[in-house]
Amino acid sequence: MRIGRKETASTLRVNCRYYSAMPRFQMIGFDADDTLWHNEMHYIKAQSRYRDLLGRYCTPDLIDGELHRTEMRNLDQYGYGIKGYALSMIETAVHLSDGKISGEDVLAIINLARDLREVNVVLLDHAADAIPVLADSYPLMIITKGDPRDQESKIKRSGLVKHFRQVEILSEKGEENYRALLTRHHIRPEHFLMVGNSLRSDIWPVLNIGATAVYVPHRLSWAHEAADPPPSDHPGYHSIQHLGLLPPLLELLDRG
Repeated sequence: MRIGRKETASTLRVNCRYYSAMPRFQMIGFDADDTLWHNEMHYIKAQSRYRDLLGRYCTPDLIDGELHRTEMRNLDQYGYGIKGYALSMIETAVHLSDGKISGEDVLAIINLARDLREVNVVLLDHAADAIPVLADSYPLMIITKGDPRDQESKIKRSGLVKHFRQVEILSEKGEENYRALLTRHHIRPEHFLMVGNSLRSDIWPVLNIGATAVYVPHRLSWAHEAADPPPSDHPGYHSIQHLGLLPPLLELLDRG
């Protein structure tokens, strides 16, 4: 199901008294980065500075590809998040400079990572309005992945945490991770809905375990999270253009 732009203004503020007395979903899960607040844009800016820094050692066209390959190779060891990104940047810089990178430049890379940890948390459009509306009718849970300290800091600074009953920070978001999470919280898949911007992490694994998923695309996406979308008639799959359209979609789903 797709809901388009024309339904935005008049449907954002759904009167929760009109929801079903027995909502279909026992828990609504939300991805965090680039679903509730901007994230990828900060990495893009940091990577631009990184290319400028390595320009003295190699041509710019080599940098992005080599960094991505290094990140993918290191995911099992370092996981997701700023620390793993920083270590991969340093490893890539040593490789591309044939070991000639200076200590000063290594320190500059570390400072790039430090700056990423300190950026302001900027909510996506409609998040500040839609989340409180939904929290009046549903238990909400943040389900994100990455370095726990990085994620906890962003969640706290977002100002949204008071609306969520649970926060889960996972090392990975695959089918087994979601199954374990739902078992831990005594929720059957058919009573769970996940909202996110990543087809790879937020949509396909959730659909594959028999739950419902709502895709909210973001204009910027990390290549690692790319995947083909499900067909529009896939059971349990829905797509909306922004979070402001989620309350009316849930009202429709509760009404059957």
